[in-house]
Amino acid sequence: MAADTACKAIREHDSDGAITLVGAEPHPPYNRPPLTKGLWHGDDEGSIWRGTEEAGVELVLGRRIVALDPAAHRAVDAAGEAYEYDRALLVTGGRPRRLPAANGDVVYFRTLDDYRRVRALAKPAARFVVVGGGFIGSELAASLVSTGCAVSMVFPEAGIGARIFPGELSAFVTDYYRERGIDVHAGRLVAGGDDGRVRLDDGVELEADAVVAGLGIEPAIELAGAAGIETADGIVVDELGRTSAPDVFAAGDVARFPVAALGGTARVEHEDHAKSHGRAVGANMAGAGTPYRHLPFFYSDLFDLGYEAVGETDPRLRTMSEWREPNRTGVVCYLDDDDRPRGFLLWGVFGQVDAATALIAARERVDAATLRTLLG
Repeated sequence: MAADTACKAIREHDSDGAITLVGAEPHPPYNRPPLTKGLWHGDDEGSIWRGTEEAGVELVLGRRIVALDPAAHRAVDAAGEAYEYDRALLVTGGRPRRLPAANGDVVYFRTLDDYRRVRALAKPAARFVVVGGGFIGSELAASLVSTGCAVSMVFPEAGIGARIFPGELSAFVTDYYRERGIDVHAGRLVAGGDDGRVRLDDGVELEADAVVAGLGIEPAIELAGAAGIETADGIVVDELGRTSAPDVFAAGDVARFPVAALGGTARVEHEDHAKSHGRAVGANMAGAGTPYRHLPFFYSDLFDLGYEAVGETDPRLRTMSEWREPNRTGVVCYLDDDDRPRGFLLWGVFGQVDAATALIAARERVDAATLRTLLG
């Protein structure tokens, strides 16, 4: 998605320049969120395509760039084909983290082909083990249950979404998933297994027709690192998206960028950032010269629960909450040591991301009355 918006932004600023997108997947750019959401609930697969080629982009698909020479302004793919460039954009994303102890066939869910494979396996009463309690795991588990599959979830945290939600809310969501028929094994690791069976570290064995893992990603920085480009849990870029190499930019999941509203740097793996950062960096490649100051937001749907969030949503921070209906409609604010907001979780509250972002940017103390303004 970041590559797509970058290409379109380049074209908006340069009507004649040649744009080539080289991608390892066999498909043109597509929207990823529907892979765990909409496509399981009736959306047509044709709705995910982003139409990158309509911007006059040459798509070279099923090819992986394996060498980059910034001095020569040259890249080479695995088939030995060379590409000369005036400016290059690295949008290499990441690869799924893998289970350290698991034999048999595990789907590390990330791509359209992964979705197609899991969908084909999702017959009524099929038994799935979903490993991971974050975005992919929680959304996919809910979608699989909606198709009539039997689902067990396994993850090391104390509850679903524990890396984002405060403890009490995470516990509520975990119990809610159990009420919806999901067999949740919180605080557990996969110790091993083979086809048809998954063994947990407490000795429990789960029968499985299929195992799907959603464990996050590791940023794909090898190409940049081999080219001598600065990396630090991602490819380091400035506010224009420039890397440490002349005429080489990076965007999206793989980029570690300055966060003006919060200070410091971050690497963000969500749809809004992929699209907004790609768009900004693409424009800057074509000479726009506009710093990226956007504070990314994210969202999720968990059965009939839903939320939007913005900023730093780390439950290790002190939090303040205001609820219209406990665990159903409320606002959670994540605070620094001076009671200034660093992030907001808008639980069952929609259309308030801009207002929450403004509160973060203002860097002023907030109180319960401030939070109630976001409840509407």
